[in-house]
Amino acid sequence: MTTTKTPPVAAPAKNSATPPRKRARGRRPTAESADLRATLLDAALACFVRKGIAASSLRDIASEAHVTPALVHYYFGDKAQLQQAVVAERLLPVIGQMRAPLMQAGDADVAALVAGFVHGIAGVVEQHPWLPTLWVREILCEGGALRDMMIGQVGPLLPKMMAGRFAAAQQVGQLNPDLDPRLLMVSLIGLTMFPMASAPIWRQLFGADDIDFDDLRRHTLVLLDRGLELDHAK
Repeated sequence: MTTTKTPPVAAPAKNSATPPRKRARGRRPTAESADLRATLLDAALACFVRKGIAASSLRDIASEAHVTPALVHYYFGDKAQLQQAVVAERLLPVIGQMRAPLMQAGDADVAALVAGFVHGIAGVVEQHPWLPTLWVREILCEGGALRDMMIGQVGPLLPKMMAGRFAAAQQVGQLNPDLDPRLLMVSLIGLTMFPMASAPIWRQLFGADDIDFDDLRRHTLVLLDRGLELDHAK
């Protein structure tokens, strides 16, 4: 008589002497197991943002999710696989949300492209306030665990695509010829992600709790519009 394998029971984190069983191949996950897997991904993301990826252990993540470490092992195997799942199912979809407004802009419409980028980042960060912190810690800082992912996966989707469209616009006289399209992309990131990542500092420094995402978007677009000379490019 065969027995049905079941995942470890979710419970407050504590040591378990019995190693977790792997789910039988071909079994369709239940709604409960899908919800629990999503909870573990969210817990991992919270730990990565708060402590950094390198400093977050599976035990930390289990504690964040109020489950046993055995349950994390059951669903993801090890930390490397869990990190890959967080990137694929939490981070890359957010990057996709930023890319969507850019695809709606005309090929040579620099103003629409810039506005789409600024509105896209601001909207995404408003929904996912963890993004700037994760970006600074794991991509910008030396040794960040997601830098290779940024260069290999995100780079072709967003920065390289934007720089290419800026270069095309410049060739037809719709962008200041003194600008470097590649550095323009760097400047756009600096004028959006940096203010959002450093908001706790400048809000306290200037007593600027009254500045919200809409104010920041307007300020950035005015600054970029005048600086890029979009109406007077030759």
